[in-house]
Amino acid sequence: MASVSDFLAQYGSLLAGGIGDTLLMLFVSTAIAYVLGTALGVFLYITAPGGLRPARVANAIVGWVVNMARSIPFIILLVAVMPATRALVGTTIGVRGVVPPLVISATPFVARMIEQSLAEVPRDSIEAAEACGASVPRVIISALLPEALPSIVRGVSITLIAVLGYTAIAGAVGAGGLGDIAIRYGYYRYEDEVMLVTVILLVILVQVIQSACDLIANRIDHR
Repeated sequence: MASVSDFLAQYGSLLAGGIGDTLLMLFVSTAIAYVLGTALGVFLYITAPGGLRPARVANAIVGWVVNMARSIPFIILLVAVMPATRALVGTTIGVRGVVPPLVISATPFVARMIEQSLAEVPRDSIEAAEACGASVPRVIISALLPEALPSIVRGVSITLIAVLGYTAIAGAVGAGGLGDIAIRYGYYRYEDEVMLVTVILLVILVQVIQSACDLIANRIDHR
């Protein structure tokens, strides 16, 4: 078994690059997914029966699309949208090539998380804003989203960890990152030490993400 110094000399730069690619895929795709998913989640909440602006048909259509997108396994989605990905970003491999399918996969997940977080907001907060004459956008911005923020932040940790798993899966098709390293070196070349280290690094990333989001949620939760 190689010493730690020998291992780092041989694979250190490779693993460092893999961590960088993984974090880039993770945060870029999750940020875009949250922009799109928050809009969808708010729409689903306000158009639901008993919502601020009930619209049964529109809610059912958007809800069906969201559920359908959520039901597609990521590896299948990754392959299915390759033509669209190539047309959009010019490639289907590397960090750039995996961001579109990651966004498509994470957005409906985020939408349902946001919808659920908004549903947890006490009705009193909404009624207080409405009693002051606030418009629907104002109610959303001043009452709904601030009250739901601790729950939303906790949901961010779940989303990040899920997307982190997707980035590892994407390594199977040359997306780069730790998943790609684990497959190329740990699986194809039987470098068990590389496989073990990539798994450890992924576990550490999960723990850091979970702890950071819990800390932020606890800091901003004044209930």
